[in-house]
Amino acid sequence: MASTPALKRSIRLRDLVLLYVVIVLSVRWTATAAAAGPSILVIWIAALLFFFIPLAASVMELSSRHPEEGGIYIWTREAFGDFAAFIAAWAYWMSNLPFFASVLYFGAASALFAFGARAQSLASTPAYYIAFAVFWLGMITLLNIVGIDTGRWLNNIGAFGSILPLGILMLMAAVSWVRFGPATHFTRANMVPHWSFDNAVFWSGVFFAFSAIECASAMGDEMENPRRNVPWAILIGGSILVIGYIGGTAALLVALPSEAVGGPDGFVNGIHILANHLGLGWLLAPMALLVALNAVGGAAGNLSTTARLPFVAGVDRYLPAAFGSIHPRFRTPWVALAVYGGAGIVVALLGQAGTTVRGAYDVLVSMGVISLFIPYLFLFAALIRLQSRPVGAGIRRVPGGKPVAIVLGSVGLLSTSITILLSTIPGAEETNKPLAIAKVLGGTALLVGLGVAVFLAERRKARAHIRPAIDAPLA
Repeated sequence: MASTPALKRSIRLRDLVLLYVVIVLSVRWTATAAAAGPSILVIWIAALLFFFIPLAASVMELSSRHPEEGGIYIWTREAFGDFAAFIAAWAYWMSNLPFFASVLYFGAASALFAFGARAQSLASTPAYYIAFAVFWLGMITLLNIVGIDTGRWLNNIGAFGSILPLGILMLMAAVSWVRFGPATHFTRANMVPHWSFDNAVFWSGVFFAFSAIECASAMGDEMENPRRNVPWAILIGGSILVIGYIGGTAALLVALPSEAVGGPDGFVNGIHILANHLGLGWLLAPMALLVALNAVGGAAGNLSTTARLPFVAGVDRYLPAAFGSIHPRFRTPWVALAVYGGAGIVVALLGQAGTTVRGAYDVLVSMGVISLFIPYLFLFAALIRLQSRPVGAGIRRVPGGKPVAIVLGSVGLLSTSITILLSTIPGAEETNKPLAIAKVLGGTALLVGLGVAVFLAERRKARAHIRPAIDAPLA
Protein backbone atom coordinates (compact mmCIF):
# COMPACT_ATOMS: atom_id res chain seq x y z
CA MET A 1 0.00 0.00 0.00
CA ALA A 2 1.68 3.14 -1.23
CA SER A 3 0.20 5.43 1.44
CA THR A 4 0.90 3.14 4.42
CA PRO A 5 4.51 4.30 5.10
CA ALA A 6 3.11 7.71 6.12
CA LEU A 7 1.45 6.10 9.13
CA LYS A 8 3.22 6.60 12.45
CA ARG A 9 4.55 3.61 14.42
CA SER A 10 3.92 4.58 18.04
CA ILE A 11 1.97 1.69 19.63
CA ARG A 12 4.28 -0.05 22.13
CA LEU A 13 3.77 -3.31 24.01
CA ARG A 14 2.26 -1.51 27.02
CA ASP A 15 -0.17 0.35 24.78
CA LEU A 16 -1.11 -2.88 23.03
CA VAL A 17 -1.83 -4.73 26.29
CA LEU A 18 -4.01 -1.87 27.55
CA LEU A 19 -5.70 -1.64 24.16
CA TYR A 20 -6.71 -5.31 24.42
CA VAL A 21 -7.99 -4.69 27.94
CA VAL A 22 -10.04 -1.61 27.10
CA ILE A 23 -11.52 -3.16 23.96
CA VAL A 24 -12.32 -6.63 25.31
CA LEU A 25 -12.73 -6.30 29.11
CA SER A 26 -16.04 -4.50 29.63
CA VAL A 27 -17.43 -4.65 33.15
CA ARG A 28 -20.98 -4.71 31.79
CA TRP A 29 -20.55 -8.36 30.77
CA THR A 30 -19.82 -9.46 34.34
CA ALA A 31 -23.19 -8.04 35.41
CA THR A 32 -24.98 -9.45 32.36
CA ALA A 33 -23.48 -12.86 33.13
CA ALA A 34 -24.13 -12.76 36.87
CA ALA A 35 -27.82 -11.99 36.22
CA ALA A 36 -28.13 -15.50 34.74
CA GLY A 37 -27.09 -17.19 38.00
CA PRO A 38 -24.23 -19.50 39.07
CA SER A 39 -24.42 -21.74 35.99
CA ILE A 40 -23.08 -18.87 33.90
CA LEU A 41 -19.60 -19.62 35.31
CA VAL A 42 -19.68 -22.87 33.35
CA ILE A 43 -20.63 -20.88 30.22
CA TRP A 44 -17.67 -18.55 30.86
CA ILE A 45 -15.34 -21.55 30.94
CA ALA A 46 -16.94 -22.93 27.77
CA ALA A 47 -16.46 -19.56 26.04
CA LEU A 48 -12.82 -19.53 27.19
CA LEU A 49 -12.08 -23.04 25.92
CA PHE A 50 -14.12 -23.13 22.73
CA PHE A 51 -13.92 -19.53 21.54
CA PHE A 52 -11.32 -17.32 23.22
CA ILE A 53 -8.39 -19.75 23.16
CA PRO A 54 -8.98 -20.67 19.47
CA LEU A 55 -9.38 -16.98 18.65
CA ALA A 56 -6.22 -15.91 20.50
CA ALA A 57 -4.18 -18.69 18.87
CA SER A 58 -5.56 -17.80 15.43
CA VAL A 59 -4.76 -14.11 15.86
CA MET A 60 -1.24 -14.91 17.05
CA GLU A 61 -0.44 -16.94 13.93
CA LEU A 62 -2.34 -14.86 11.38
CA SER A 63 -0.88 -11.58 12.65
CA SER A 64 2.58 -13.14 12.48
CA ARG A 65 2.04 -14.39 8.92
CA HIS A 66 0.63 -11.00 7.82
CA PRO A 67 1.48 -8.25 10.32
CA GLU A 68 0.67 -5.35 8.00
CA GLU A 69 -2.15 -2.80 8.36
CA GLY A 70 -5.60 -4.28 7.89
CA GLY A 71 -5.70 -7.33 10.16
CA ILE A 72 -8.69 -9.53 9.39
CA TYR A 73 -9.10 -7.88 5.97
CA ILE A 74 -5.60 -8.93 4.91
CA TRP A 75 -5.90 -12.41 6.42
CA THR A 76 -9.17 -13.11 4.60
CA ARG A 77 -7.86 -11.65 1.34
CA GLU A 78 -4.82 -13.90 1.44
CA ALA A 79 -6.99 -16.97 2.10
CA PHE A 80 -10.12 -16.34 0.00
CA GLY A 81 -9.63 -13.32 -2.26
CA ASP A 82 -10.88 -9.76 -2.51
CA PHE A 83 -14.65 -10.28 -2.27
CA ALA A 84 -14.50 -12.38 0.91
CA ALA A 85 -12.00 -9.93 2.40
CA PHE A 86 -14.25 -6.96 1.72
CA ILE A 87 -17.37 -8.64 3.13
CA ALA A 88 -15.49 -9.77 6.25
CA ALA A 89 -14.11 -6.27 6.78
CA TRP A 90 -17.46 -4.63 5.99
CA ALA A 91 -19.35 -6.82 8.49
CA TYR A 92 -16.64 -6.25 11.09
CA TRP A 93 -16.73 -2.52 10.47
CA MET A 94 -20.51 -2.43 10.67
CA SER A 95 -20.64 -4.63 13.79
CA ASN A 96 -19.14 -1.84 15.84
CA LEU A 97 -21.79 0.68 14.83
CA PRO A 98 -24.43 -0.86 17.13
CA PHE A 99 -21.66 -1.76 19.61
CA PHE A 100 -20.76 1.91 20.10
CA ALA A 101 -24.31 2.77 21.07
CA SER A 102 -24.76 -0.26 23.36
CA VAL A 103 -21.52 0.25 25.30
CA LEU A 104 -22.14 3.99 25.61
CA TYR A 105 -25.69 3.33 26.84
CA PHE A 106 -24.07 1.25 29.57
CA GLY A 107 -21.65 4.09 30.34
CA ALA A 108 -24.51 6.59 30.45
CA ALA A 109 -26.50 4.44 32.89
CA SER A 110 -23.43 3.95 35.08
CA ALA A 111 -22.52 7.66 35.18
CA LEU A 112 -25.89 8.57 36.72
CA PHE A 113 -24.96 6.83 39.96
CA ALA A 114 -22.19 9.39 40.55
CA PHE A 115 -24.65 12.29 40.75
CA GLY A 116 -27.17 11.20 43.34
CA ALA A 117 -30.80 10.16 43.43
CA ARG A 118 -32.07 13.11 41.38
CA ALA A 119 -29.95 12.08 38.41
CA GLN A 120 -31.62 8.66 38.43
CA SER A 121 -34.74 10.28 36.97
CA LEU A 122 -32.88 10.18 33.65
CA ALA A 123 -32.43 6.39 33.81
CA SER A 124 -35.52 5.77 31.69
CA THR A 125 -35.14 8.83 29.45
CA PRO A 126 -34.05 7.86 25.92
CA ALA A 127 -32.92 11.42 25.11
CA TYR A 128 -30.26 11.27 27.82
CA TYR A 129 -28.77 8.04 26.47
CA ILE A 130 -28.78 9.35 22.92
CA ALA A 131 -27.13 12.64 23.96
CA PHE A 132 -24.43 10.79 25.93
CA ALA A 133 -23.65 8.47 23.00
CA VAL A 134 -23.63 11.26 20.40
CA PHE A 135 -21.39 13.54 22.48
CA TRP A 136 -18.77 10.90 23.20
CA LEU A 137 -18.73 9.49 19.68
CA GLY A 138 -18.05 13.01 18.42
CA MET A 139 -15.22 13.52 20.93
CA ILE A 140 -13.68 10.10 20.26
CA THR A 141 -13.70 10.68 16.52
CA LEU A 142 -12.07 14.10 16.86
CA LEU A 143 -9.34 12.86 19.22
CA ASN A 144 -8.47 9.96 16.94
CA ILE A 145 -8.28 12.21 13.90
CA VAL A 146 -5.90 14.51 15.76
CA GLY A 147 -3.44 11.63 16.19
CA ILE A 148 -2.72 8.10 17.36
CA ASP A 149 -0.70 9.52 20.28
CA THR A 150 -3.78 11.40 21.53
CA GLY A 151 -6.17 8.53 20.91
CA ARG A 152 -4.02 5.87 22.61
CA TRP A 153 -3.98 7.75 25.92
CA LEU A 154 -7.77 7.72 25.99
CA ASN A 155 -7.57 3.95 25.40
CA ASN A 156 -4.92 3.48 28.11
CA ILE A 157 -6.82 5.47 30.73
CA GLY A 158 -10.06 3.72 29.82
CA ALA A 159 -8.44 0.34 30.53
CA PHE A 160 -8.15 1.24 34.20
CA GLY A 161 -11.89 1.88 34.18
CA SER A 162 -12.30 -1.90 34.07
CA ILE A 163 -9.21 -3.10 35.97
CA LEU A 164 -9.79 -0.93 39.06
CA PRO A 165 -13.56 -1.49 39.49
CA LEU A 166 -13.23 -5.24 38.99
CA GLY A 167 -10.30 -5.44 41.41
CA ILE A 168 -12.18 -3.42 44.05
CA LEU A 169 -15.31 -5.53 43.46
CA MET A 170 -13.39 -8.75 44.15
CA LEU A 171 -12.00 -7.32 47.41
CA MET A 172 -15.45 -6.12 48.51
CA ALA A 173 -16.99 -9.48 47.65
CA ALA A 174 -14.36 -11.26 49.75
CA VAL A 175 -15.10 -8.99 52.71
CA SER A 176 -18.85 -9.48 52.26
CA TRP A 177 -18.43 -13.27 52.18
CA VAL A 178 -16.39 -13.25 55.41
CA ARG A 179 -18.80 -10.91 57.23
CA PHE A 180 -22.20 -11.99 55.94
CA GLY A 181 -21.71 -15.22 54.02
CA PRO A 182 -22.38 -15.72 50.30
CA ALA A 183 -25.49 -14.15 48.72
CA THR A 184 -25.58 -17.03 46.24
CA HIS A 185 -25.11 -20.63 47.26
CA PHE A 186 -23.19 -22.69 44.73
CA THR A 187 -24.53 -26.22 44.40
CA ARG A 188 -24.07 -28.96 41.85
CA ALA A 189 -27.64 -28.43 40.68
CA ASN A 190 -27.48 -24.65 40.13
CA MET A 191 -24.08 -24.89 38.45
CA VAL A 192 -25.59 -26.93 35.60
CA PRO A 193 -26.63 -24.63 32.70
CA HIS A 194 -30.32 -24.88 31.86
CA TRP A 195 -31.28 -23.87 28.35
CA SER A 196 -34.24 -21.53 27.76
CA PHE A 197 -35.07 -18.97 25.12
CA ASP A 198 -34.97 -16.23 27.74
CA ASN A 199 -31.31 -16.81 28.64
CA ALA A 200 -30.03 -17.24 25.07
CA VAL A 201 -29.03 -13.58 24.85
CA PHE A 202 -26.90 -14.04 27.99
CA TRP A 203 -25.12 -17.05 26.55
CA SER A 204 -24.32 -15.29 23.28
CA GLY A 205 -23.23 -12.24 25.28
CA VAL A 206 -20.66 -14.28 27.19
CA PHE A 207 -19.04 -15.46 23.95
CA PHE A 208 -19.28 -11.92 22.54
CA ALA A 209 -17.50 -10.58 25.63
CA PHE A 210 -14.37 -12.54 24.71
CA SER A 211 -14.32 -11.14 21.17
CA ALA A 212 -12.16 -8.41 19.59
CA ILE A 213 -8.69 -9.67 20.59
CA GLU A 214 -7.94 -9.46 16.84
CA CYS A 215 -8.99 -5.82 16.65
CA ALA A 216 -5.61 -4.21 17.28
CA SER A 217 -4.00 -6.12 14.39
CA ALA A 218 -5.81 -3.77 12.02
CA MET A 219 -3.16 -1.23 13.10
CA GLY A 220 -0.18 -3.43 12.24
CA ASP A 221 1.76 -0.67 10.47
CA GLU A 222 1.31 1.60 13.50
CA MET A 223 2.80 -0.90 16.00
CA GLU A 224 6.39 -1.28 17.04
CA ASN A 225 7.55 -4.80 16.08
CA PRO A 226 4.09 -6.42 15.79
CA ARG A 227 5.45 -9.97 15.30
CA ARG A 228 7.11 -9.81 18.70
CA ASN A 229 4.62 -7.64 20.62
CA VAL A 230 1.26 -9.10 19.54
CA PRO A 231 1.84 -12.59 21.07
CA TRP A 232 3.12 -11.11 24.33
CA ALA A 233 0.23 -8.65 24.48
CA ILE A 234 -2.28 -11.45 23.87
CA LEU A 235 -0.73 -13.52 26.68
CA ILE A 236 -0.62 -10.67 29.21
CA GLY A 237 -3.88 -8.99 28.18
CA GLY A 238 -5.66 -12.33 27.81
CA SER A 239 -4.74 -13.32 31.36
CA ILE A 240 -6.21 -10.05 32.66
CA LEU A 241 -9.38 -10.63 30.64
CA VAL A 242 -9.94 -14.14 31.97
CA ILE A 243 -9.37 -13.12 35.59
CA GLY A 244 -11.54 -10.03 35.17
CA TYR A 245 -14.50 -11.76 33.57
CA ILE A 246 -14.67 -15.00 35.54
CA GLY A 247 -13.46 -13.47 38.81
CA GLY A 248 -15.74 -10.44 38.45
CA THR A 249 -18.81 -12.57 37.73
CA ALA A 250 -18.04 -14.87 40.66
CA ALA A 251 -17.58 -11.83 42.93
CA LEU A 252 -20.98 -10.41 41.98
CA LEU A 253 -22.63 -13.78 42.60
CA VAL A 254 -20.94 -14.13 45.98
CA ALA A 255 -21.88 -10.62 47.09
CA LEU A 256 -25.36 -10.11 45.57
CA PRO A 257 -28.43 -11.97 44.38
CA SER A 258 -28.47 -12.34 40.60
CA GLU A 259 -31.62 -10.22 40.16
CA ALA A 260 -29.77 -7.15 41.52
CA VAL A 261 -27.39 -6.87 38.57
CA GLY A 262 -29.53 -7.00 35.42
CA GLY A 263 -29.89 -4.30 32.76
CA PRO A 264 -27.60 -1.58 31.35
CA ASP A 265 -26.92 -0.24 34.86
CA GLY A 266 -26.48 -3.69 36.42
CA PHE A 267 -22.81 -3.48 37.40
CA VAL A 268 -22.93 -0.09 39.11
CA ASN A 269 -26.29 -0.88 40.70
CA GLY A 270 -24.64 -3.96 42.18
CA ILE A 271 -21.71 -1.87 43.42
CA HIS A 272 -24.22 0.56 44.95
CA ILE A 273 -25.97 -2.16 46.92
CA LEU A 274 -22.74 -3.84 48.00
CA ALA A 275 -21.01 -0.60 49.04
CA ASN A 276 -23.97 0.42 51.20
CA HIS A 277 -24.09 -3.07 52.70
CA LEU A 278 -20.43 -2.75 53.74
CA GLY A 279 -20.72 0.86 54.93
CA LEU A 280 -18.63 2.12 52.01
CA GLY A 281 -21.22 4.26 50.26
CA TRP A 282 -18.58 6.87 49.34
CA LEU A 283 -17.11 4.37 46.84
CA LEU A 284 -20.14 4.61 44.56
CA ALA A 285 -19.35 7.91 42.82
CA PRO A 286 -15.72 7.15 41.84
CA MET A 287 -16.61 3.59 40.83
CA ALA A 288 -19.49 4.83 38.66
CA LEU A 289 -17.24 7.35 36.92
CA LEU A 290 -14.54 4.72 36.35
CA VAL A 291 -17.09 2.37 34.76
CA ALA A 292 -18.40 5.17 32.55
CA LEU A 293 -14.80 5.91 31.57
CA ASN A 294 -14.30 2.25 30.66
CA ALA A 295 -17.33 2.41 28.36
CA VAL A 296 -15.97 5.51 26.65
CA GLY A 297 -12.51 3.92 26.37
CA GLY A 298 -14.00 0.74 24.89
CA ALA A 299 -15.85 2.74 22.25
CA ALA A 300 -12.69 4.74 21.54
CA GLY A 301 -10.48 1.67 21.18
CA ASN A 302 -12.92 -0.08 18.86
CA LEU A 303 -13.41 3.02 16.72
CA SER A 304 -9.71 3.74 16.34
CA THR A 305 -8.79 0.16 15.39
CA THR A 306 -11.78 -0.80 13.27
CA ALA A 307 -11.64 2.41 11.23
CA ARG A 308 -8.41 1.03 9.74
CA LEU A 309 -10.45 -1.55 7.80
CA PRO A 310 -12.29 0.94 5.57
CA PHE A 311 -8.99 2.79 5.29
CA VAL A 312 -7.26 -0.28 3.82
CA ALA A 313 -10.29 -1.03 1.65
CA GLY A 314 -10.04 2.53 0.35
CA VAL A 315 -6.37 2.03 -0.46
CA ASP A 316 -7.34 -1.12 -2.40
CA ARG A 317 -10.10 0.91 -4.16
CA TYR A 318 -12.97 -1.27 -2.90
CA LEU A 319 -14.28 1.82 -1.17
CA PRO A 320 -13.98 5.35 -2.59
CA ALA A 321 -10.32 6.35 -2.71
CA ALA A 322 -10.91 9.10 -0.15
CA PHE A 323 -11.16 6.41 2.56
CA GLY A 324 -7.49 5.65 1.95
CA SER A 325 -6.45 9.24 2.66
CA ILE A 326 -3.94 10.04 5.40
CA HIS A 327 -4.02 13.46 7.03
CA PRO A 328 -0.82 15.30 6.04
CA ARG A 329 -0.31 16.76 9.52
CA PHE A 330 -1.78 14.21 11.95
CA ARG A 331 -0.79 11.12 9.91
CA THR A 332 -4.10 9.39 10.62
CA PRO A 333 -6.74 7.91 8.25
CA TRP A 334 -8.95 10.88 8.92
CA VAL A 335 -11.66 10.29 6.31
CA ALA A 336 -12.25 6.70 7.45
CA LEU A 337 -12.36 7.86 11.08
CA ALA A 338 -14.74 10.74 10.36
CA VAL A 339 -17.16 8.65 8.32
CA TYR A 340 -17.05 5.83 10.84
CA GLY A 341 -17.72 8.10 13.81
CA GLY A 342 -20.58 9.80 11.95
CA ALA A 343 -22.14 6.43 11.07
CA GLY A 344 -21.96 5.39 14.74
CA ILE A 345 -23.90 8.50 15.70
CA VAL A 346 -26.61 7.69 13.15
CA VAL A 347 -26.98 4.12 14.44
CA ALA A 348 -27.21 5.40 18.04
CA LEU A 349 -30.14 7.58 16.99
CA LEU A 350 -31.91 4.83 15.02
CA GLY A 351 -31.41 2.06 17.59
CA GLN A 352 -33.77 3.72 20.08
CA ALA A 353 -36.74 3.77 17.68
CA GLY A 354 -39.89 1.96 18.80
CA THR A 355 -38.58 0.34 22.01
CA THR A 356 -37.59 0.94 25.63
CA VAL A 357 -34.07 1.82 26.75
CA ARG A 358 -33.53 -1.79 27.88
CA GLY A 359 -35.05 -3.11 24.65
CA ALA A 360 -32.81 -0.85 22.56
CA TYR A 361 -29.79 -2.02 24.56
CA ASP A 362 -30.54 -5.71 23.88
CA VAL A 363 -31.29 -5.12 20.18
CA LEU A 364 -28.01 -3.23 19.75
CA VAL A 365 -26.09 -6.01 21.52
CA SER A 366 -27.70 -8.71 19.35
CA MET A 367 -27.01 -6.83 16.10
CA GLY A 368 -23.42 -6.36 17.19
CA VAL A 369 -22.97 -10.07 17.97
CA ILE A 370 -24.27 -11.29 14.60
CA SER A 371 -22.44 -8.79 12.42
CA LEU A 372 -19.18 -9.29 14.37
CA PHE A 373 -19.30 -13.08 14.38
CA ILE A 374 -19.79 -13.30 10.60
CA PRO A 375 -16.15 -12.12 10.12
CA TYR A 376 -15.03 -14.72 12.65
CA LEU A 377 -16.26 -17.41 10.29
CA PHE A 378 -13.78 -16.01 7.76
CA LEU A 379 -11.02 -15.64 10.37
CA PHE A 380 -11.13 -19.24 11.58
CA ALA A 381 -11.53 -20.53 8.02
CA ALA A 382 -8.51 -18.42 6.98
CA LEU A 383 -6.38 -20.03 9.69
CA ILE A 384 -7.28 -23.48 8.32
CA ARG A 385 -6.81 -22.46 4.67
CA LEU A 386 -3.43 -20.83 5.20
CA GLN A 387 -1.94 -23.96 6.80
CA SER A 388 -1.12 -25.10 3.25
CA ARG A 389 1.05 -22.02 2.68
CA PRO A 390 4.80 -22.00 3.41
CA VAL A 391 5.98 -20.45 6.64
CA GLY A 392 8.77 -17.90 6.49
CA ALA A 393 11.45 -17.18 9.05
CA GLY A 394 10.29 -15.38 12.18
CA ILE A 395 6.63 -16.43 11.88
CA ARG A 396 5.04 -17.72 15.09
CA ARG A 397 2.89 -20.81 14.57
CA VAL A 398 0.10 -22.14 16.74
CA PRO A 399 1.77 -24.48 19.29
CA GLY A 400 1.58 -27.95 17.78
CA GLY A 401 1.67 -26.68 14.20
CA LYS A 402 -0.76 -27.53 11.41
CA PRO A 403 -2.83 -30.29 13.11
CA VAL A 404 -3.53 -28.18 16.20
CA ALA A 405 -4.27 -25.11 14.08
CA ILE A 406 -6.87 -27.02 12.05
CA VAL A 407 -8.53 -28.35 15.22
CA LEU A 408 -8.62 -24.89 16.84
CA GLY A 409 -9.96 -23.31 13.64
CA SER A 410 -12.71 -25.95 13.43
CA VAL A 411 -13.69 -25.48 17.08
CA GLY A 412 -13.80 -21.72 16.52
CA LEU A 413 -16.03 -22.12 13.47
CA LEU A 414 -18.50 -24.28 15.40
CA SER A 415 -18.70 -22.02 18.46
CA THR A 416 -19.07 -18.96 16.24
CA SER A 417 -21.99 -20.53 14.35
CA ILE A 418 -23.77 -21.45 17.60
CA THR A 419 -23.27 -17.94 19.00
CA ILE A 420 -24.81 -16.37 15.90
CA LEU A 421 -27.91 -18.55 16.33
CA LEU A 422 -28.26 -17.75 20.03
CA SER A 423 -27.95 -14.01 19.48
CA THR A 424 -31.11 -13.86 17.35
CA ILE A 425 -33.30 -14.81 20.33
CA PRO A 426 -34.71 -11.78 22.27
CA GLY A 427 -34.25 -11.48 26.02
CA ALA A 428 -37.08 -11.97 28.52
CA GLU A 429 -37.44 -8.20 29.11
CA GLU A 430 -38.21 -7.47 25.45
CA THR A 431 -41.93 -6.72 25.22
CA ASN A 432 -42.17 -6.89 21.43
CA LYS A 433 -40.19 -9.99 20.50
CA PRO A 434 -41.21 -10.11 16.79
CA LEU A 435 -40.09 -6.49 16.37
CA ALA A 436 -36.80 -7.25 18.15
CA ILE A 437 -36.10 -10.26 15.92
CA ALA A 438 -37.03 -8.27 12.82
CA LYS A 439 -34.67 -5.47 13.85
CA VAL A 440 -31.79 -7.85 14.50
CA LEU A 441 -32.15 -10.00 11.37
CA GLY A 442 -33.34 -7.21 9.09
CA GLY A 443 -30.64 -4.84 10.25
CA THR A 444 -27.92 -7.46 9.82
CA ALA A 445 -29.17 -8.48 6.35
CA LEU A 446 -29.33 -4.85 5.32
CA LEU A 447 -25.75 -4.21 6.48
CA VAL A 448 -24.34 -7.26 4.66
CA GLY A 449 -26.41 -6.60 1.51
CA LEU A 450 -25.21 -3.01 1.46
CA GLY A 451 -21.63 -4.26 1.65
CA VAL A 452 -22.16 -6.53 -1.37
CA ALA A 453 -23.68 -3.64 -3.31
CA VAL A 454 -20.80 -1.30 -2.44
CA PHE A 455 -18.20 -3.90 -3.46
CA LEU A 456 -19.87 -4.57 -6.82
CA ALA A 457 -20.32 -0.87 -7.52
CA GLU A 458 -16.71 -0.01 -6.72
CA ARG A 459 -15.38 -2.96 -8.76
CA ARG A 460 -17.54 -1.92 -11.72
CA LYS A 461 -16.22 1.62 -11.38
CA ALA A 462 -12.62 0.37 -11.28
CA ARG A 463 -13.16 -1.71 -14.41
CA ALA A 464 -14.65 1.28 -16.18
CA HIS A 465 -11.48 3.25 -15.45
CA ILE A 466 -9.23 0.41 -16.59
CA ARG A 467 -11.07 -0.19 -19.89
CA PRO A 468 -10.16 3.18 -21.53
CA ALA A 469 -6.50 2.67 -20.57
CA ILE A 470 -6.49 -0.74 -22.29
CA ASP A 471 -8.34 0.44 -25.37
CA ALA A 472 -6.33 3.64 -25.86
CA PRO A 473 -3.24 2.04 -27.50
CA LEU A 474 -5.53 0.13 -29.88
CA ALA A 475 -7.07 3.39 -31.05
